[in-house]
Formats: sequence, structure tokens, C-alpha cells
Amino acid sequence: MSAPHLPKVAGIDPMVPVSTHTHAPLNDVPLAPGVFLQDRLAGWVSDLTTLHELTERLAGTGVLDSALHEVLSAGAALVGAGRGLLVLEPAGGGPSRTIGLGLAHAELGHIETVPRSATPHGRFLEGLPDTDGPLASPDILGDTGLDPRCREVAAQLGYAASYALPLATDAAGRLGVAVWLYDEPAEPLERQCHLVGVYARYAAEHLARLLELERARADVAVIAEELLPTRLPLVPGVRLAVRHRAATGGGGNWYDALPLPDNALGLAVGSVGGSGPAALAAMGRLRAGLRAYAVMEGEDPVAVLADLELLLRLTEPHRAATALYAYCEPVRRTVVVAGAGHAPPLVTGDRRTEFVETPLSAPLGMLSCWEAPSVEFTPAPGETVVLYTDGLLRRAGDSMDRAFARLHSAAASAPRTVRQDPGALADHILRTVLPEGLGPDDGAEDVVVLAARFD
Repeated sequence: MSAPHLPKVAGIDPMVPVSTHTHAPLNDVPLAPGVFLQDRLAGWVSDLTTLHELTERLAGTGVLDSALHEVLSAGAALVGAGRGLLVLEPAGGGPSRTIGLGLAHAELGHIETVPRSATPHGRFLEGLPDTDGPLASPDILGDTGLDPRCREVAAQLGYAASYALPLATDAAGRLGVAVWLYDEPAEPLERQCHLVGVYARYAAEHLARLLELERARADVAVIAEELLPTRLPLVPGVRLAVRHRAATGGGGNWYDALPLPDNALGLAVGSVGGSGPAALAAMGRLRAGLRAYAVMEGEDPVAVLADLELLLRLTEPHRAATALYAYCEPVRRTVVVAGAGHAPPLVTGDRRTEFVETPLSAPLGMLSCWEAPSVEFTPAPGETVVLYTDGLLRRAGDSMDRAFARLHSAAASAPRTVRQDPGALADHILRTVLPEGLGPDDGAEDVVVLAARFD
């Protein structure tokens, strides 16, 4: 089993094995005081440089997962270990996870088969006595006092020693435990223990801040989901599906689908400028307003958006928004659509894939009085109308022209079996337009894909 190549940092060579033995001095000849002080000073400068570089790298991480991997890797370099694991279990609640360095997922699973109280990280997390500081196991295979399963797993995975360090702060309490593993019996030197202890205190404060940020993001995501429809309506002649990928910062993209009199259907997508709680509040007001206007005058999408523009100017005078509203009669297979600064719908089926030509219009809140003509079109049986937010195009990472081309290609390349299911088609579009998915730090704009397949 090969250990990963750890990065070298000033003053530390992680690939040099740590010895627990000291050699007897050759002579009792004292060094000159100046030489001794220079060596000590050089060592202190090297240690400070090491800590500065590692803490700078950690400070550059803005996502919890990235920070955890950085802490584990930097700690391994400081104590001269080749592998390790970090268990995150905040005492105050929040995300819990286990990550490994040089350990595959299956190997982490083997370690989890050891009784929790017999592992160094388990002892910390369960609050057993004498677990306030570092815990070294310099010879796991030779320590008969350890649980037999602990020695058995160590032999299977090829590690012979460990050094565990709790991660905690005074304000947040316990966050988790980092454990570094050695391939041979070993124990970090006193200098290495001091360096990793200083680094761990800084790392714990940084992780505590990221944990608080992640909890806030989770709360915002819950609020955003509550402001959107909990289910899509069942209307004869059409099948609906939606895919919503929320941004970490609480984007203001939204969608809606509401049944209207005479088996009609109203579909809407839109986005509000900005992010965070203020954008979510504005999004909730716009969506609620559109539902009311659609019930009153849903047959006229232009009137619906004009009323929505007035609502925006009264409630959010300094905010702009885009919106697209479509009035659908599935039995007649007719769709009347109007847009305000929003990307046009896409119609796709076995015989065509094309964007609906909607008039160019300004976003809501940009003009003193908004108005643009509507467009009517007729989807063929089996065709799907796809509405989406601008976040899908912007997250593609290309220019808008290339993003539109990628979206068109994604819909046109969908297999026939995928076209028959609006949910499968929406998934196919997301995978094709955004092949790398949406990472946690992948921007602050939501992505919405709303698909309506007409029978």
C-alpha cells in the first residue's frame, strides 16, 4: 500500500521517518554560545515560516470540506505521518463526516469496525477520561493492552502507530478529532507535537467559523425550499417535472406551476437580483403576487407581468427581477407566453428542438412602465416545453451564446426514452449542460429547470 506524497513545507520533511531513539553524544565538547543561539534561532524561524505557510493555505479555504482536507494534510506534514483520518462531529450539532488521507473509503470502513471506545478518535468523541489532549499510540501492534480488533485492523491496513489530536474551541466546544497514522512504530518529537498543537488551535477556530456558515446556509436553503411549491399540480393533458438546485448563498431564482379554471395551467420562472435573506424575501413576495395575478387575469400573460412589475416597484424599488409566465391550455395544446428580461422557453420533441422566439424586453423594475407583446405557439403531441432560469446558462461557464448552444444541444441529444419523461429530460439537460455538477462553492445563483410534456 503506497502512501500519498505529502507536500514539503519549510522546516518539515514528511517523508523522513520519525525516530523515537536518541544517539549518545560523541563527545562532551560544548558548542560555542553563538553557534548554539544561531541554530536555535534558525529553528524558530523555520517553524514560524512553516506555520505561516500552512495557516495561510488554510485561511484560503472557504468551504468546510476543503478546510478539513487541508487540516488533515497539513497535520500529517507537521508530525511526519503518511496517512490519517479526520472525524467531524460538532458538539453543537451540524454536519458530521469522516474523511481520509491515503485511506480509501473501504479502509475507513474497516477502521469503523473497531469498537468506538477502543479508537483514539472514539475516546475523544465519547468524552472518556484523560482525553483532553493529544493521544499517542507509538506501537499499536505491540501494545497488548489495546482491543484485539484494533491491532487486527492496524495489521490489515498496514499502520503501526498513531497520533490523535482533538479539535475544539472555547466557544463552540468539541468539533472533531484528527488522527495521523505511521507505517512503522513511531511517535512525533516534542517540537513536532508543539507545532501541530499550535496549528490545530488555529484550525479549530477556522473550522468553527465555517461550521457556523454552513449551518446558516442550511437554514437559508430550508427557507428557500419552503417559499417554493411543495408539489406540482395534476392537470389533464400535461405532465410536469422540476429540478431546483439551490445556491449556497441563497439565490433568488424561483418557479411556480398553478392550476387555473377550465383545466388551464400557469407556469412561471424568474429570478431576483442579489442573494441571501433579502433576495429570498423579495422572491417570496413576487411569487405570491404572480399567483394572485395569474388567478385574476391568467389568460393575459402581459397583464400578469405588468402587475408584477408594479408590485416590484412598490415593494422593492431598488431591485430588478426577471420573469417568464406562460398560460397553457393542455387540451388544446396552446401556450401563450410573455417574458421580462428572461431567457426564452425551449420546445423539444422527436422532430424539432428550438427556442421560442419571444420579443426582446427589459427586466422588471428597469423601466418606468413595463410592457411587451406575448407570443402564442402550439406544442405537438409528445413535445416538451422547457422553462429555465438564467442560472443554468451562467453556471455553464461560457458566453451566453455558447451557453444557449449547449442547452439546445443537450435537449436535442436526449434519447427518445428520455424525452417521454419530463423528469428524465430535466436530469439529462442538467447533466449535459453542467457535467461537473454544482459544487458547494460554485456560485451564488440557483438553477431551475421546469419541464412540461404535452400528451
